Amino acid sequence: MSHTPTIAVVGSGPIGSAYARLLVEGLPDARVVMFEAGPQLTEVPGESVRNIADPAEKERARERSQGPQAGAFRESLGIPGGVVVEGMFTARQGTHLIDFGGAGSGHAPTFPAAAIATNVGGQGAHWTCATPSPSFSEKIPFIPDAEWDDLIAVAGDLLHVQGAAFADSAVGGGIRSLLEEEFGAELPEGYGPGTLPVAGDPQPDGSMRWAGADVVLGPLIDATSPLSERFELRDLSLVRRIEHEDGRVTGILVEDLRTRESYSFAADAVVVAADAFRTPQLLWASGIRPAALGHYLTEHPVVISTVALDADKIGRFATETDLEAEIARRAYNPADPVAAVNRIPFSEPDHPYSLQVMYAENPPFALPADHPRAGNRWGYVNMGYGMRKHPRYEDAVTFDDDEPDYRGFPNMTVEYALTDAEDTEIAAATERLRRAGAALGEFIAEPRLMPNGSSLHYMGTYRVGEADDGTSVADPWSRVWGFDGLIVGGNGTIPTANAMNPTLMSVAIAARGARRLVEDLSDALVEEAR
Repeated sequence: MSHTPTIAVVGSGPIGSAYARLLVEGLPDARVVMFEAGPQLTEVPGESVRNIADPAEKERARERSQGPQAGAFRESLGIPGGVVVEGMFTARQGTHLIDFGGAGSGHAPTFPAAAIATNVGGQGAHWTCATPSPSFSEKIPFIPDAEWDDLIAVAGDLLHVQGAAFADSAVGGGIRSLLEEEFGAELPEGYGPGTLPVAGDPQPDGSMRWAGADVVLGPLIDATSPLSERFELRDLSLVRRIEHEDGRVTGILVEDLRTRESYSFAADAVVVAADAFRTPQLLWASGIRPAALGHYLTEHPVVISTVALDADKIGRFATETDLEAEIARRAYNPADPVAAVNRIPFSEPDHPYSLQVMYAENPPFALPADHPRAGNRWGYVNMGYGMRKHPRYEDAVTFDDDEPDYRGFPNMTVEYALTDAEDTEIAAATERLRRAGAALGEFIAEPRLMPNGSSLHYMGTYRVGEADDGTSVADPWSRVWGFDGLIVGGNGTIPTANAMNPTLMSVAIAARGARRLVEDLSDALVEEAR
C-alpha cells in the first residue's frame, strides 16, 4: 500500500456515495474515485430528478437513465417510458427492465417487473425518498442495538431524513385520524398511523427539495470544500472486472464508454455498490464466486389500491379552508406537487407488513369523465402494503458464462417464487388494505398484488453474515469472504426479511462497513510505516 490510500467505488447511488463520503472524511490522505456506467443527468451530480421543475426536462433526464446511454452515446434498449401496470410490463420511468426482450436481455420470467437504473445517482435519482427505519426482526441480529441506533442516525444525517415531513398538513392529519380510529387499538404503542420519514430538505415555500446521492456526497461535490480535492466521479465508466491476486484486491478494469478504450485502475480497496443484480454479476465475472452469491433474493411483495377520499369522513378532521391551503401548497411545484405521506409501520407479531398512504390531487391513472369520482374535490390516496419475502437459497439471480448479455457480461437468469409464508401475509395485508380504504373513502382501484419485482427493493443477493458458512457473501462489516480489500454495499447486503423501504437500512450498513474499512486501511498504514 502507498502512503496515500486509493479506494475505487463502483456505483454512484446513495450507498456508493455514503462510502465515498465516509472514507474521504475518515482517512485524511485517502483518494476516492467513483465509477458510474451511466450518464450524469443533472448539473449537480446525483440530484433527484424530482427536483427538476420543467416537465420536459424531467422526462428527458429519466429517459437518459433508461439504459446505459447518454446523448450521442445513447445505447437504447427500446424500452418506452411508463409504469408497471396490470397486464403490462414496461420499465418505470428512469429504469430499464432486466428482461427487456431484446438481444442480450436477461431472463426473469418469474420476476418480470425487475428493473434497474443506469445513471449518476443510481435509483437515488428516481426514488420516492421514503426512509423508514427497520424494527423488530427486520434488524440485523448480530449488530448490537446501541450500535444500530447510532448507524441509523448517521444514515439519517447523510440522507437528510425528515421524520415529520408534511406533519402540518391538516388533510394528512385527517387521514391519520381516520386510520387511527380503524387500527389504533390493534397496534403496539409507537407503531400506529404516523407520518412517513422522507429524505429531503423542506423549503420556505412549503415544497421539498428531495434528496438524492448529491446530499450524501455533500462536500465531496462542493468545489469550495478541501474534501472535494480527494474525490473524483467518472461517469460513463463501465467497470468490467475486479482485479485480484492471491486473495487480495489490486484494482479494477474500466471501459470508458465515450472512447471504448479500457484501462486498469490500481486501488488499495474496492467498494462495489452497483445494485442487487449487477454487483453479484461483476463479482461473478471477476471470478469471485462465494456459494451464496446471487442467492437469497428478496423484495417486498406489494398490494396496491387507490381510494377517493370521502368528503364527509375527512371533513370530520379537516375543513374546506384546510383543503384550499393544501391545494395552494402543492401548486408551488406542479411537476412534483407536495402532498401528505402517512404510514402504518411494520410491527410484530400482529402487523408484519408496512402500509404507505400517499395523498394526491389526482389518481395515478386517468378516470373517465363520467366516473362518479372523477375530479374528486378532496383528492385521492394511493395506498400500498409492503410484505416480507422470507429468504430462500432457491430465490436467486444466476449467471451464464456461455451467454453474454447486451454488455458482454455473463447473462442473468432470475428464479423466484412466493411460498405459503408469503401468500398468508399477502392475504392478511390485502384484507387490512380493504379496511383502510373503507375508512377513508371509496375504492377507484381495488387492492391487487403487483407483479414480482415491482417494488424495486431487491435485497439479499450478497448478504452479510456472521460466519463464512456458505449462507452469506460478506462478513458483518461487508467485507467479501476470502478477499482482502473487497467490500460490497447496497440493498443486496440485507440478510433479513423486511417490509420497509431499504435505503436507510443499506446506508446504515454502509456506515458500519466504511468505519471498518477506515480502521483496516489505517492499521495497514501504521504497519507499513514500521
